[in-house]
Amino acid sequence: MEFLTEYGLFLAKTITFVAAIVVIITVAVSMGGRNKKSDKGHIEVTKLNEKFDHLRDSLRDAMLDDEEYKEFEKAEKKRLKEEKAQKKKAAKEMAKTKTDETASDAAETTKKRIFVLDFYGDIKASEVESLREEISTVLTLAKPTDEVVVKVESGGGMVHSYGLASSQLARITNKNIPLTVCVDKVAASGGYMMACVANKIVAAPFAILGSIGVVAQLPNFHKLLKKNDIDYEMFTAGEYKRTVTMFGENTEKGRAKFVEELEDTHVLFKEFVSEHRPQVDVVKVATGEVWFGRRAIEVNLIDELQTSDEYLFAQAENADIYEVEFTYKKSLPEKLGFAAQAAVDRLLMTWWERLNISRWF
Repeated sequence: MEFLTEYGLFLAKTITFVAAIVVIITVAVSMGGRNKKSDKGHIEVTKLNEKFDHLRDSLRDAMLDDEEYKEFEKAEKKRLKEEKAQKKKAAKEMAKTKTDETASDAAETTKKRIFVLDFYGDIKASEVESLREEISTVLTLAKPTDEVVVKVESGGGMVHSYGLASSQLARITNKNIPLTVCVDKVAASGGYMMACVANKIVAAPFAILGSIGVVAQLPNFHKLLKKNDIDYEMFTAGEYKRTVTMFGENTEKGRAKFVEELEDTHVLFKEFVSEHRPQVDVVKVATGEVWFGRRAIEVNLIDELQTSDEYLFAQAENADIYEVEFTYKKSLPEKLGFAAQAAVDRLLMTWWERLNISRWF
């Protein structure tokens, strides 16, 4: 009992400390927001073909001597000249088969375009705001002949947050634009919910996928408070406004209702997976288990075993690949605030997962 008392005091001190840090961060961010310009952020686009070419050229420069390099330059100029002539010829032939309205488009675009987005998901799926802007930008130009590749890394988090992230990806497939999700490390729970929206899922051999389940856990200090003659009162309107609590006395009826809500969320999750990947035996995989890539392909959770680098590099020869990123413009107080917030998040990640009572994927 002494241990529980000390633990309770330690928890109270920690929560107080964290609350003080959050207040400081909030004040810093709000102060920065007062002087914030209307430009909240901007889109940055990088052509990955040029990046790949630069890597190749750097290695070639180091390997070839002067004579070999001269021969290479001569052959390269000849190849580029022939390639340009072929493109011009192909564009003319395409233009002849098009109407006057679409002829210019045919002449301008002869190669497939791939737009690459990155999504690193924390518990709150905070990057969904950037993802929204990136997808909105891509959809202004992307066509069904193009492709969008989203590199997802997430172990899941809040149900509503990852539901929104999945809906953002659905905007791409709703426009009949091919969507590929690449998973190099982990796309579990909410992360897999996002991935299954794609037309194709590509994962590294030891990437973690699945965990189609829902979890919620919390400590309860009611007995400790009662032992120390501390009353905890909570007032609600509505029979199920609050089902379980950390400090009050939880009832069997409240527990049963909370479990019922968890089960309903799990049903919705399974229905979502079935809708987007009908080839998956949901009864078999929706147990909360995870699979490494090599095993995930056996149960149809993914379609191919490849890293994102391998997938993109293989297509660079026949497609123009553009990496699209929405970057927020932050003032100095905001930068300090977000840095502090990230440090606190990392420090309290485990505690937060154990103390909250929301439903999680």
